[in-house]
Amino acid sequence: MGDPKGFMTTPRQEWPRRPVEERVRDWHEVYVPGALLPIISKQADRCMDCGIPFCHDACPLGNLIPEWNDLVSREDWRAASDRLHATNNFPEFTGRLCPAPCEAGCVLAINQPAVTIKNVECAIADRAWEEGFAPPRPPDRLSGRTVAVIGSGPTGLAAAQQLTRAGHTVAVYERDDRLGGLMRYGIPEFKMEKHHLDRRLEQMRAEGTKFRMSTTVGRDVGAGELRSRYDAVVVATGATAWRELPVPGRELAGIHQAMEYLPLANRVREGDLEVSPLCAAGRHVVIVGGGDTGADCLGTAVRDRAASVSQLDIYAQPGTERDEDTEPWPTYPKIYRLSAAHEEARELRTAPAADADARLFAASTLRFTGDADGHVRELHLVEVNAGRRPVPGTGRTIPADLVLLALGFSGPDRTDGLIDQLGMDLTPRGTIARDDGFATNVPGVFAAGDAARGQSLIVWAIAEGRAVAAAVDRYLTGSSALPAPIGPYDRPMRV
Repeated sequence: MGDPKGFMTTPRQEWPRRPVEERVRDWHEVYVPGALLPIISKQADRCMDCGIPFCHDACPLGNLIPEWNDLVSREDWRAASDRLHATNNFPEFTGRLCPAPCEAGCVLAINQPAVTIKNVECAIADRAWEEGFAPPRPPDRLSGRTVAVIGSGPTGLAAAQQLTRAGHTVAVYERDDRLGGLMRYGIPEFKMEKHHLDRRLEQMRAEGTKFRMSTTVGRDVGAGELRSRYDAVVVATGATAWRELPVPGRELAGIHQAMEYLPLANRVREGDLEVSPLCAAGRHVVIVGGGDTGADCLGTAVRDRAASVSQLDIYAQPGTERDEDTEPWPTYPKIYRLSAAHEEARELRTAPAADADARLFAASTLRFTGDADGHVRELHLVEVNAGRRPVPGTGRTIPADLVLLALGFSGPDRTDGLIDQLGMDLTPRGTIARDDGFATNVPGVFAAGDAARGQSLIVWAIAEGRAVAAAVDRYLTGSSALPAPIGPYDRPMRV
């Protein structure tokens, strides 16, 4: 504990963002380069050494947060990197993309702003790469066992790295032409520049992990054939079956899923396309869905120079403070948060009719109407009450040339044939069924991440990857020293 009174004397200070007018002209990360390091040691001093660190339980990885906060406050960056990487394979990803449930569980957050845990984590991870504290860690010897990992999102990559380091020969199969899953084609560049991902993938290659891109298991290679070639298989394909909006007018042109829009925008950044076929430039854009994916669409549409951008959220606008009766500490509260994209929309007035920033809260889509050519032109909506029932007399219409559906995901995509070819059982929710050891009903086949858990956070995805790696290692060798931070039935803290 660098400063025993730090939490009383030092106010919370977050990594400052670049001015809105500057950052919406490019696709670089929204934060001021180099502005985090000068403030982070003092911010780490705010950690209370509280005795019972609830941040551990709030984080499914069990990150050793007070330990690396103390090391950062003393500017012992190597030791801080060692403690951080002891529980998290990819802290540069979570430090940028995780919504930080650890901060909601910070003891200081009971009556003060929490420690900036996420910023400290990001600073350690970036410093580790700058100083060479994250070298490849190939195994001392090989086990002679082979594992196929299907999917290269955070779950698949975490499982692959853990199993490779344990000495197994691992091949990762990815259906896209580049690795990373949603981190590659779903997350916009302004939230995480892809060089962070590429750098970690090169580390994994140097450790011995093999990658097979542009290979859809179940189509390009039979799932049964793959199973017969490997001693174990990990299915980590994610929950990519998107939810639909069955309202009149859905068939009109110009209505697309968010995960049709975002990958194309990312391919422009990768140099595959000069202009996205779904570019929002000059269009009136409406995003249906109030979650993170919708915010990603919002920030992308703003950078596309849309004529206007609105985002519909079916829930009422939350308050700015935690409701202690319904969401007591240390649960993750639903409060009004201003993401970088929403801050941009607010300052640029992308949706003048919105309740706040670009969002229309307690809004439900009734139908779409279009022009004579069958292209969407208007979205008809109505306000809803707490029970999601329409409020009489609140209907209105907003212009919509491009509608993006960001309604979440229901489970793994079955169109590739993987699930059916292996004969894996599903849960009533449509996710892959597994036992308490992450094993499916098919011998030697394990399931992890969103494909089995359902749509969740990146920090849960990495925790699942680490845990399934331990289960596979135990299956192959009879025992395992790999950490298993969570079980398949663990869930975030709730009331």
